[in-house]
Amino acid sequence: MPGRIIQTIKRCGSSNPVIILDEVDKVGIGTHGDPSSALLEVLDPEQNTTFHDNYLDLEYDLSKVMFIATANNINNIHPALRDRMEMISIPGYILEEKIDIGMKHLLPKQLDAHGVPREKLVLSREIMEKIISEYTRESGVRMLDKNLAKLSRHRAKNIGFEEAYNVELSAADIEEILGVPRFRRDIYDIQDMVGVVTGLAWTEVGGDILYIESILTPGKGQLNLTGNLGQVMKESATIALEWIKAYHEKLGIDSEKFEKYDINVHVPEGAIPKDGPSAGITMLTSMVSSFTGRKVRERIAMTGETTLRGRVMPVGGIKEKILAAKRAGIEEIMLSEDNEKDIKEIKPEYLEGLTFHYVRTNDEVIARTLVGTDCCRMTSADSSSPTLPCI
Repeated sequence: MPGRIIQTIKRCGSSNPVIILDEVDKVGIGTHGDPSSALLEVLDPEQNTTFHDNYLDLEYDLSKVMFIATANNINNIHPALRDRMEMISIPGYILEEKIDIGMKHLLPKQLDAHGVPREKLVLSREIMEKIISEYTRESGVRMLDKNLAKLSRHRAKNIGFEEAYNVELSAADIEEILGVPRFRRDIYDIQDMVGVVTGLAWTEVGGDILYIESILTPGKGQLNLTGNLGQVMKESATIALEWIKAYHEKLGIDSEKFEKYDINVHVPEGAIPKDGPSAGITMLTSMVSSFTGRKVRERIAMTGETTLRGRVMPVGGIKEKILAAKRAGIEEIMLSEDNEKDIKEIKPEYLEGLTFHYVRTNDEVIARTLVGTDCCRMTSADSSSPTLPCI
């Protein structure tokens, strides 16, 4: 709103307040002009010493004001405005944290708000996990709070109308009150398949597992990509295929296959856009599996980018990805050795039952992933790489 900054300072009664600009990514051009252009002068320390409010026709020194802006998606912020900000990324809650928040804070709050005695409605941690996984898809806990409020209202109705009810809600009770689950829980469900590899992805609402499939069909050596992939993932697939062609002898692949067959790579759930640099080694493994006919080991997932020289590059969102893999029943996880430091930031109790493989090169990825790989032939270009055991 015009004059809002100066009016806020007047209301504070101070020249050096902290001013919160909430959801600055939703600022848009309206009838009063372009707020993003005005914010450039407000937030730039080189200009805001002589800030001029055109609405009030008043100059004021904003250099002592501390501005804190929040945003859900920084891509929606004007680039020039984004350059004037110091970015602090705050990750969303993981499932285990949401369970604790729901059990200790949200459920007691909703029971008190609806006048329901706490001993009249009990949820186990398993049921709380079901509500979070199957009825919410968010980085925060707003929808979880709404669902717990719905359960509390239902219990208040039971008490008010003297209806029979179970104090501790079961999975059937949850589905009766909240309806059919809205989201599918990701569980590992592939076995003894060639060309299908489990990848790990980061989303705005946490981690997720991602299946990448490939198959050979008679053709002329073309690479076909489907699954609503972004430009980065398309480039990762191209790089993976070119590396395979360059080292086909070491991989045990007949070069004639590149001329007689097309390679088709698909990432399921084509209605959902997907992009990012995390699927490089997953696509590589899937293609090598299809070309060689070797199956992928069970219950192993991976994340990492690859290069033309066969180096496995680190990626982000490791914490969310690892926890998503564990929830899905994955037992082994493969990532770049440069991501080892990220594992140390996760609580040990969250990592129980998981085995980590830290790799440097594509050779190591193939040797540790495909069943029946001839490791004697998988020698890395980097002589410092350790000798890998055969699988």
